[in-house]
Amino acid sequence: MVDIFDEVEEDLRAERAEKLFKKYAWLMVALAVAIVAVAAGWQLWTRYQNQQDTAAAAKFVTIQTALEQPNASKAGQIAPLEQLTASAPQGYKTLARLREASLKADTGDLPGAIALWNAVAADSSADRLLRDFASLMATARELDHGDPVQLEARLKPLAEPGNAWSALAQEQLAMLDLRQGKVDNARTTLQALTFDANTPSGLRARASALLAGLGAPAAK
Repeated sequence: MVDIFDEVEEDLRAERAEKLFKKYAWLMVALAVAIVAVAAGWQLWTRYQNQQDTAAAAKFVTIQTALEQPNASKAGQIAPLEQLTASAPQGYKTLARLREASLKADTGDLPGAIALWNAVAADSSADRLLRDFASLMATARELDHGDPVQLEARLKPLAEPGNAWSALAQEQLAMLDLRQGKVDNARTTLQALTFDANTPSGLRARASALLAGLGAPAAK
């Protein structure tokens, strides 16, 4: 008797399952189609992004190669960089803006260069390393005439230990102190740079030269 009841129960379960399948078969098919569509769409988007990155990289390299040629026109490459900025993915867009800013500074358009550097520094979607670099470049061009309070506020976070641009930011802070007549502060910062093993050799040499000019001993 137990076997009979078990068989009847199994038949009822199979019948209910069949009814449920017939009732919701369309939903399962739609779900399967949606999964396939999402996977295909992701692959297409990834392929498109890779193509965009490759195209932007090729354009950037072409511009850079042109700039390295003898008698290259720096001003002549600003327009191609502007076009690249308008169409490139974020990474190459940031690189193009930084290169454009450098060219503008080299060709005499300092306000335009500073505006671009500040734009990159304020762009939250740009890489933090490049944002800090842009901020450092902007402050470097304003050290001799910018607002000391604002410049110091921008430089101090960059001068913190662990920041990739710490040594350069400290050098700028020392120069800013010298501009304001804070010689002792500048001397302390420059001495710290000369004794810091992580300070690049070129920067250490500049710090030592400045200390010598201030009548302070440099690091051995």
